[in-house]
Amino acid sequence: MNICVFASSSDAIPATYTQASIQLAEAIGRGGHTLINGAGNIGLMGIMLDAAQKCGARTVGVIPEKLHEFGLSWDGLDELHVTVDMASRKAMMRQLADAFIVAPGGFGTLEEALEVVTLKQLDYHRKPIVFLNTCGFFDDLFRQFERSFEEHFAKPVYATLYHIAPDSPDAMRYLENYRSFEAISKFD
Repeated sequence: MNICVFASSSDAIPATYTQASIQLAEAIGRGGHTLINGAGNIGLMGIMLDAAQKCGARTVGVIPEKLHEFGLSWDGLDELHVTVDMASRKAMMRQLADAFIVAPGGFGTLEEALEVVTLKQLDYHRKPIVFLNTCGFFDDLFRQFERSFEEHFAKPVYATLYHIAPDSPDAMRYLENYRSFEAISKFD
């Protein structure tokens, strides 16, 4: 399975998040899967690529040329794609992926996550999406989702578009047992 992981590019994060991401990357490798991410040699991206590859994963990175030219691409990728911009990067990552995991991250990670959830809501894909909720990182985001459901900005059934995993074993179990579903119409 080609698993796209959206994750932090920050090197200044607490060690708990780094350890959880390494565990996820190792699980991807041990499972014989491919890790796809933003190709960065910084933050959780580079750490995960290294850990996954050491455990047997194939690694694929997708990076915009501007970041590649800054020297931010991780050396050692099995496959590197350089795109013209961030929008092209996200499109290619979505195309290559069979599944998505959202690890803790900043604005870019949140933007990538919400885009794949929105595209699934609109039936542009039916791929599994997992939020790796390390240390309750996404709890406030989920509260915002709940408020959207409660105040009828979104249908409560949309909570089935994604899975919330407390740790990497739960995330991997969900992906490995995922079955596609009938589309949920936004307009019914």
